[in-house]
Amino acid sequence: MGFPDNFLWGGAVAAHQLEGAWNEDGRGPSICDVLTGGAAGVARKITDGVVEGLNYPNHRGIDYYHTFREDDMLFQEMGFKCFRTSISWSRVFPNGDEEEPNEAGLKFYEELFKDYRAKGMEPVVTLSHFEMPLHLAKLGGFTNRKVVDCFVKFATTVMERYKDLVTYWLTFNEVDNQMNMHTPIFPYTNSGIIPNPDDDPHTVEQKVWQAIHNEFVAAALTVKQGREINPDFRIGCMLSFVPIYPETCRPDDVMLAQTEMRNRYLFGDVYVHGEYPRYLWKRWEREGIDIHMEPGDLDVIKEGIVDFISLSYYMSVAVSSQGSKLDAMEHGLDGLVPNPYIKATDWGWQIDPVGLRYSLCEMYERWNKPLFIVENGVGMYETPDADGYIADDSRIEYLKSHIEEVRKAIDLDGVPVMGYTVWGCIDVVSFTTGEMKKRYGLIYVDGDDEGHGSYKRSRKKSFYWYKKVIETNGEEL
Repeated sequence: MGFPDNFLWGGAVAAHQLEGAWNEDGRGPSICDVLTGGAAGVARKITDGVVEGLNYPNHRGIDYYHTFREDDMLFQEMGFKCFRTSISWSRVFPNGDEEEPNEAGLKFYEELFKDYRAKGMEPVVTLSHFEMPLHLAKLGGFTNRKVVDCFVKFATTVMERYKDLVTYWLTFNEVDNQMNMHTPIFPYTNSGIIPNPDDDPHTVEQKVWQAIHNEFVAAALTVKQGREINPDFRIGCMLSFVPIYPETCRPDDVMLAQTEMRNRYLFGDVYVHGEYPRYLWKRWEREGIDIHMEPGDLDVIKEGIVDFISLSYYMSVAVSSQGSKLDAMEHGLDGLVPNPYIKATDWGWQIDPVGLRYSLCEMYERWNKPLFIVENGVGMYETPDADGYIADDSRIEYLKSHIEEVRKAIDLDGVPVMGYTVWGCIDVVSFTTGEMKKRYGLIYVDGDDEGHGSYKRSRKKSFYWYKKVIETNGEEL
């Protein structure tokens, strides 16, 4: 049977990783504009404002702000049916709390989405992809209830402006990543919580849980507003789905994997069922978490159920009740251990195509909502040959093996999958490390980690492979 005729093949990026133009046309500073460059094993630093002499890779991105029409022609050449990007909140409301939006920012995205439409690509738009105005973060980010109102105003403004250009909307990108609460980058980029070295672990948890509640309210209000603006909108959530396997069939391993998976499941449970699961209330009670809720919050959450669930999938992990054998920081898991049955990337991300099919089945059988794979890809070190060409066969094999599992989920398991967008269809600044050399793209961008290079675009071997995949609707892999 294969992929449905209306399957949305495409690519995915985020505003802060490719647009650049960080202080042009009235845009205000974003939380990502004070993230320095890092590397594998070297964390990016969050600075107090922009410090002269430090490297801030997001300031330049790949200059898509000025090159989008030419880049979109390359996406059109590949045959994209859709294109996922995000709106930089601080391009529309520079500080986040202005009375009136920045018209230059609104005009940019209007032209961008019109260009997608003209080139046959359906816009898929994330409202908050690891971004908020830095000013709002200094007010406490989503721990501050005022930011809920600011977000809903921002969301309403752009939904009204683009109601005839955009049908597919996502609220918060990978909102569940911040369950790794004690790695500062995740609560910061998800919720705008600036790290405080004086906070003890319980204080950090209290802040993150309060921000999560406020984000659930903000997302639900946005869903309700969106449906009033245009009943044809399809509004989804976006989860980072990393299936957690037990190392063995030892019952304690199995139980540990199940309880750790709740950090992923709870967000979909709330977005779909419209209420907090009992296991979460029990956890808050055990850990002494006291969530401030405004009257009517739980009703709002119940009324703002999503239409579909979008997800990123890159890897699976395994846990053991006998203790960790890997650095648990990136995933925030107890008992993290290597899986001997699968290989890993240069950055230690375990490559598990079958895990994607497993994840799709788990998510659909739990939530009974259509699924949209909006991120899947692999970061690699790459150097062009003497002719400037990159034969990225290992990327092709990665993508092919994952798409094959998506087809099995559709054909054999009956999972309704709406679409598939390759993450980083063009090389962009890596979110986790701030590097350009961690390349995901099917299009090479001639730039390095220090911002040197021509930034010329060139097609990799995977470009032509993916073009054939789309032309044949997944029949030729």
